[in-house]
Amino acid sequence: MPNLSIGEYAFPGPLRDQLVAAIVAGEKTSTSSLVAEYVDSPLPKIGDREIVVDSNNQHVCITCVTNVSVVQFANVPLSHALAEGEGFRTVADWAAEHRDFWQSREFQESLPQPISITDHTEVVCVSFVVSHIF
Repeated sequence: MPNLSIGEYAFPGPLRDQLVAAIVAGEKTSTSSLVAEYVDSPLPKIGDREIVVDSNNQHVCITCVTNVSVVQFANVPLSHALAEGEGFRTVADWAAEHRDFWQSREFQESLPQPISITDHTEVVCVSFVVSHIF
């Protein structure tokens, strides 16, 4: 198998396991991250593949990126929020949940520098398909 990057969703624990299960089930076909997370690495691009791991660092599946866009937090489209497979019904639901996560102490400490989440914060919206399940 080629040397693929590792895809970690949220932090190890119940949320990660919920997200990984939704990916495998085909319910989660998009994800969001902050441009600020990519200080030392390039943004994802169409065709990128990664091995998704669960909370035990076990390989679960391989995903392939099908679309990437960078938008302001306030402009994330409803179609993207729905495709995250987390039960969001509105962009406001998506925004509230993501704002809480991205402003959490654990997330802020994972960044090179803390960031305030505003309507203008740049969000990386990635769509993907599962290409292999382990």
